Amino acid sequence: MDHVAASSSSALDALMLPFAQGLLEWPRGPVLFLRARDGAALRRFPLEQLVCEQGFRPEADALERAGLHVVADVASLQDTSQFPLVLVLPSRQRDEARALLARAVQWAAPGGRVVAAMDNNEGARSGEADLKALAGSVSALTKFHCRTFWTPSLKAADEYPLLQTWAALDAPRAIEGGRYLSRPGVFAWNRIDPASALLAEHLPADLSGAGADLGAGWGYLSVSALSRCPGIHALDLYEAESRALALARDNLAACAPSARCDFFWHDVTHGLPKQYDFIISNPPFHAQGRADRPDIGQRFIAAAAAALKPRGRLWLVANRHLPYESELRTHFASVRTVAERDGFKVIEAVRAA
Repeated sequence: MDHVAASSSSALDALMLPFAQGLLEWPRGPVLFLRARDGAALRRFPLEQLVCEQGFRPEADALERAGLHVVADVASLQDTSQFPLVLVLPSRQRDEARALLARAVQWAAPGGRVVAAMDNNEGARSGEADLKALAGSVSALTKFHCRTFWTPSLKAADEYPLLQTWAALDAPRAIEGGRYLSRPGVFAWNRIDPASALLAEHLPADLSGAGADLGAGWGYLSVSALSRCPGIHALDLYEAESRALALARDNLAACAPSARCDFFWHDVTHGLPKQYDFIISNPPFHAQGRADRPDIGQRFIAAAAAALKPRGRLWLVANRHLPYESELRTHFASVRTVAERDGFKVIEAVRAA
């Protein structure tokens, strides 16, 4: 088991521990699970009660395979009644985590409670302090290198003065002098990351036809490609994080492209449903943790190769130390490094005719 998977499992185990130990009673009504993950600890409880909000496509897919009710945003539900229990696995980004805890309290019914768990290395003490600041008091336990913390029975949401302010902490906002929209918690949320900037700088103006942006994030590379390459008539954006994909829609609409743009909430490692003349990508090299995951980028490369037409071109940027060249040479007729700077490399790979 890799570090990311182990951390994910430990936090879920810790989250369910107060119920397994009898410290808390499992309710009879519906249970909301924010940033939900599947795992053995969850299966000890009635799964049919759960409404799972998960915007990261690989985690959402795993929950759906387990037969759970999954939504990218709980606000999309037709039934917006509150829940007697809200479970939360907050992220390590502080503003996003605070906003998530505030939403958890908002979704909890009067008399209900919020239960959260975080890995000790992912800001658990801060998360506990934040929930205490929101709700007035918390109880806690430590196990599995994690902290689990929960509210007492909650009052009506308007009794908590920080709630509205914190719920807005991860709201979309303008960055880069108003050129783009982004929000805390998505990759490189408050800047153009240097790898993407390097790739955008070297994209050839003759890219044309139908293309795709794999791991599109909030849309910077797609905007750059459409601005630089007038021959593009269609561009598909694939992104596993629904919050980032929503921003990409806004950012692409704002640049008023002449090309048709379509948006796919999709795990690229499962392959692509269409064929393309070119593909651009700054693939992720970690999942929802800090450990390097070069296998993700390698699977992006394999998916791109399978989706490119003969003589189709892949333009890729990556950290210089990542071992992608062998995978590229396996799938492509020619591979060349176009540029290197600040620890990153830009590579063009061309499919055989």
